[in-house]
Formats: sequence, C-alpha cells, structure tokens
Amino acid sequence: MATKTITLELDAYEKLRAAKKNGESFSEVVRRATFAEAPLTAGDLLAYIRSGGSGVSETYLQAVEKAIQHDPPPDNPWD
Repeated sequence: MATKTITLELDAYEKLRAAKKNGESFSEVVRRATFAEAPLTAGDLLAYIRSGGSGVSETYLQAVEKAIQHDPPPDNPWD
C-alpha cells in the first residue's frame, strides 16, 4: 500500500494521538474520523433564497395549512 508523509502542527498531532486507541494506527484513526461540513454563511443563505429556494417543501406548507383549519383559536387566549 502506498503511503504519504504529512506535516501536522503540534496541537493537531496531539489531538490525533489522543483519539488513537490501543493497537490502532494513525491511518485507522483518520479513517474513522468524521468531519462536520463547513457551516453555512449568511451569503450562502442569501444566494439560496435569490435562486428561488426557500427550504420549505410544498407538501409541508400544505400540511400546515390543513392543520390551521382544524385548530381554531381558544375562546380565552390567556388560558
């Protein structure tokens, strides 16, 4: 199997080493690692909305409308 040498800053190496289980190689640690996707920015959201996306499906909106019809307001809103 081919190998590749990488350079890590000390804090990254310590984090990797701390995640290493007994008998596990660094390659195995990296393979089982999960990486969160980069968070969306306000610019990403604005671009999405401008492209016509709302994030809410038509099916969901119809279900909300149906639920509203069967959920009248209370007689006394303070109860």
